[in-house]
Amino acid sequence: MTATDNLVEQFEEQGYLVVRGLFSAAEIEELRTEFMAMPAAGPVPGHFQPRVPEDGEPFDPLHTYPRVMHPHQINDLALRYLLEPRLRTVLETLLGEEVLAAQSMFYFKPPGARGQALHQDNFYLRVEPGTCVAAWIACDVIDRENGGLEVVPGTHRMDLFCPEEADPELSFVREYVPPPPGLAAVPVDMQPGDVLFFNGSLVHGSQPNRTADRFRRSFICHYVGRSAERIGSWYQTMSMSGDRVVLPLSEGAGPCGTEFEAMGPH
Repeated sequence: MTATDNLVEQFEEQGYLVVRGLFSAAEIEELRTEFMAMPAAGPVPGHFQPRVPEDGEPFDPLHTYPRVMHPHQINDLALRYLLEPRLRTVLETLLGEEVLAAQSMFYFKPPGARGQALHQDNFYLRVEPGTCVAAWIACDVIDRENGGLEVVPGTHRMDLFCPEEADPELSFVREYVPPPPGLAAVPVDMQPGDVLFFNGSLVHGSQPNRTADRFRRSFICHYVGRSAERIGSWYQTMSMSGDRVVLPLSEGAGPCGTEFEAMGPH
């Protein structure tokens, strides 16, 4: 069995795969620098919407550093990383077919920020048939203390679950999928430049960032196989060459996680 066969087997067996050091330190610094300039530049409606807390409202670091939605639509660097050939090579190896890019996001997750409760990405993308695949690029040292990802191996073979209500003290989004009986969340610690690829049905999430001085930044992209026939209206698929590829719309889709405090209209 070749190394490639081993990677594909692991992805199919566990629902996820970490490729270490896919991006260099200089490339990760480029991403961090680009996105850390955004708060000073001000809001970009529909993409990046920090807000000033109301009188008496508790401090929340996510007011200053909300996630950036679809940055590839407003930022050339984000578009370049979304369509990065190294990601394409791994994705097409894992899926065995051409892939289309569907979404990008950047999470700052500053010190003290809440996490995102366990969930399934395809609950939001509603790719049919099949599912989506995420490429989650670590932009910091990511561990338990600063709210690294946890995954529940085996759930990638299961259908979409009906979420419960998350604990708003721990999660900034409403949806929570508890691990099914007999399965448990496994931490995925990462170094800057590592990429976690995972199946869109895989239950995953994160705890709060409990550090006083460490961000947990990540650039996240979602993709679908070319054989996909439908996707939610929030997602505008394109080829890895950057050409728009229109797919028919599926029902019930939305942004990746319904926030307790909405960012505002998109």
